[in-house]
Amino acid sequence: MAGGPAATGEGIGASAPKSKLAGILMTAFAAFGGILFGYDTGTISGIIQMDDWLRTFGVPTEVSADHPIGYYLPSSRESLVVSILSAGTFFGALLGAPAADILGRRLGIMASCLVFCLGVALQTGAPDLATFVVGRVFAGLGVGLVSTLIPMYQSECSPKWIRGAVVSGYQWAITIGLLLAAVVNNATKDRQNHSSWQISIGIQFIWAFVLCAGMSYLPESPRWLIKKGKDKAAAKALSRLTSLDPQDPEVETELNDIRVALKEEQELGESSYLDCFKFTHNKIALRTLSGIFIQAWQQLTGINFIFYYGTTFFKNAGISNPFLITIATNIVNVFMTIPGMWGVERFGRRSLLLWGAALMCICEYLVAIIGVTISVEDTAGQKALIALVCIYIAGFASTWGPIAWVITGEIFPLAIRAKAMSLSVASNWLWNFGIGYATPYLVNEGPGNAGLGVKVFFIWGSTCAGCFIFTYFCIPETKGLSLEQVDLLYQNSTPITSARYRNELIAQDLHVADVKGISESRHDDKESTEKV
Repeated sequence: MAGGPAATGEGIGASAPKSKLAGILMTAFAAFGGILFGYDTGTISGIIQMDDWLRTFGVPTEVSADHPIGYYLPSSRESLVVSILSAGTFFGALLGAPAADILGRRLGIMASCLVFCLGVALQTGAPDLATFVVGRVFAGLGVGLVSTLIPMYQSECSPKWIRGAVVSGYQWAITIGLLLAAVVNNATKDRQNHSSWQISIGIQFIWAFVLCAGMSYLPESPRWLIKKGKDKAAAKALSRLTSLDPQDPEVETELNDIRVALKEEQELGESSYLDCFKFTHNKIALRTLSGIFIQAWQQLTGINFIFYYGTTFFKNAGISNPFLITIATNIVNVFMTIPGMWGVERFGRRSLLLWGAALMCICEYLVAIIGVTISVEDTAGQKALIALVCIYIAGFASTWGPIAWVITGEIFPLAIRAKAMSLSVASNWLWNFGIGYATPYLVNEGPGNAGLGVKVFFIWGSTCAGCFIFTYFCIPETKGLSLEQVDLLYQNSTPITSARYRNELIAQDLHVADVKGISESRHDDKESTEKV
């Protein structure tokens, strides 16, 4: 999941000293919302394997080696419980647009926490499967709202020179949430009463409280305030983010550039969802479709197969302690996101996406090939599988994991940003739902199931090849550009030629206000010549 214009083309705080940490720390804190996302999606993998949860919500069956406690979870129920969260997040992501435009980015995030808490409460006290599923839906609505609003808030409030790393911090928080879920599940899994799964779920109240309380102290997005005509409030918010005085010339210069970009968009009229697909000189349709599809391809890498069904998959593959392996894969996910946060500003967005897709493609094909040629008793083969899965996770965590959110946060113009971002994040959750729902039928044995098992990695390897092709033709290099300069990049280059034009923008220090001024000056000169 589910999930960002600047001034004088320079971005928030571009002229402030880079040692000023106030704005960075404030926008980085918003990434805490990723823990809600990660923990909620990660905890279900272990919960559905807990004895008491199976006795409470599973189906009775004969005691056997496969079902030692006499209960099991049919594929239909497993699909419903796991994937219904994604159905809620899909609609939550779509609601993120009106929430962002009406309530604002900051208050929208705080309201999302309340919705999320309602879902957690329903799950924790659920006496039956229906109540548990409804709780998953409401939790999903909250997570969907957060996954749209937080990357938007971060992109609009971060300095351009570190925007990629700040937004990548959201993905890092997601990985931390996944790791925390695995650790808590491992700590409570052997309890033989409701507390085994109620503790895992109830802890989420803490994450929501910390995020909501922290956001109450942060400034609103200056861009949203300018859009609402609240110029004084925008100047005050920008001054907090840049550690400059509200009357500082640099603050006013940045606000002016936001106004120029917004005015240009507003001259086209009030935006609607249909405007997100218009073929204009600004390439709005390409940008919207790029956002939608990069989120779809992120899901199609197969990463959530590991985090939704990893415990079950490793258990079926003959791993003796699948809970510990799940913790290990989550540790890899957390720590390998850190190089990605550094690399996104060092090597750029486009190149990392290409290398990441290639690495994941190779690893997943190898997992599939080795998996179908070794036996469950082959210890060396099982270790090779685990190693390859960890390398694959490392490739995802340092490239496609954070960078998909960075791209989604920075390629849209202000007038349609909320709507286009909500469509993109909704795409993430729609595919998340589809993959979560279909996977048990693809992987599990038995009537009505495909029984692919480890062969499902042939599918994920092929989709990663699709990720490479998509990136090469559709994703430009935006490293080091302000959000307004990204507009110029799309207007004057293609994704394939974007790196060269980006270098020109930086070398010539071109900004939207400059280009707009030159264009109007030429228009005035032409009119005066015609009069003469």
